[in-house]
Amino acid sequence: MSNEAATVRVSLAERSYDIQIGEGLLDQAVEFVTSRGGARHVVVITDANVDELYGDALADRFVDAGVESHVLVVEAGEPSKSTDVVADLWQTMLDEGCDRQTVVIAVGGGVVGDIAGFVAATFARGLRFFQVPTTLLAQVDSSVGGKTGVNLEGAKNMVGAFWQPDGVLIDTAVLKTLPEEEFCAGLAEVVKYGVILDAEFFAYLEANADAIMDRDPAALRTIIQRSCRLKADVVEADEREETGLRAKLNYGHTFGHALEAATGYSELLHGEAVAIGMACASRLAQSMGRIDAEATDRQVKLLERFELPTAIPEGIDLGELSALMWRDKKVKDGEVRFVLPTRIGEVETVASPGDDLVLASMRTS
Repeated sequence: MSNEAATVRVSLAERSYDIQIGEGLLDQAVEFVTSRGGARHVVVITDANVDELYGDALADRFVDAGVESHVLVVEAGEPSKSTDVVADLWQTMLDEGCDRQTVVIAVGGGVVGDIAGFVAATFARGLRFFQVPTTLLAQVDSSVGGKTGVNLEGAKNMVGAFWQPDGVLIDTAVLKTLPEEEFCAGLAEVVKYGVILDAEFFAYLEANADAIMDRDPAALRTIIQRSCRLKADVVEADEREETGLRAKLNYGHTFGHALEAATGYSELLHGEAVAIGMACASRLAQSMGRIDAEATDRQVKLLERFELPTAIPEGIDLGELSALMWRDKKVKDGEVRFVLPTRIGEVETVASPGDDLVLASMRTS
């Protein structure tokens, strides 16, 4: 496979942008940003883990190119997705003299991207921003599509905005430093794309699981490029979740978000919660006669091959999880809506299948 960067175009009229994917692309970050509208002042938002690896070095590249640069660092982890952290960032940006011409660059995982995007969407009524995702999960999912936001207590991503980036720069080389559990968590979203949209891609993941787990560069580029293309197709058709098509991307998330809330956003990585959620959703679909046992088994086996959990951890009250689902953004007209598979490669939204079936789907025995 060629080492040249691949480009996935997200076509959204005047909000269209490119996702560039390849090895060593951080070296081209200044050109990537400045060629898309210019930049005289950039604010790099990153977290304490990524700052030393990539955040500070990226800001230095802009300084060397004559672009004023500031680095703002948040604590790593989901608890940083809070209104308090965002308020601190707003105030710091004001103190540093940021204005309507400032460009925000998110360097980090999904938490950083969500926070930085929300800050960009709201400071001075909207700043241009770029995504430089450094985790697999962010590269294949959260950096693409323009969803930004923060959590409220017991409700994930409840405050936010749709704010598309001006570009997404994905350097696959950064995955070499990604801890194993973070890498595996990202694979949950990759598996999701196969289940909801592309049976051939799901089969590719099954056939190439060893190469993927070994972080083979060609395999990584393939799964990232395909995941981004699949998500871009959905975003292009339903940017703001108005037709219901984009809801497909929430497969496993109704269960997963409730799990994250029940564990205080600290015990499970997002991808781990989604993996458990997909297993629950598939069991729910199976109990309703929507899919057969083989489809559930294939998902569970692939998730477990990628070293992801598929069962709800012991000690979690299933009734509490069920109650937390009613606080999800996908509740509509007084009904909890679940994205459920009809086969590998296709899903549909189902309203309130019944508490007994939902509770049963969360049990593995």
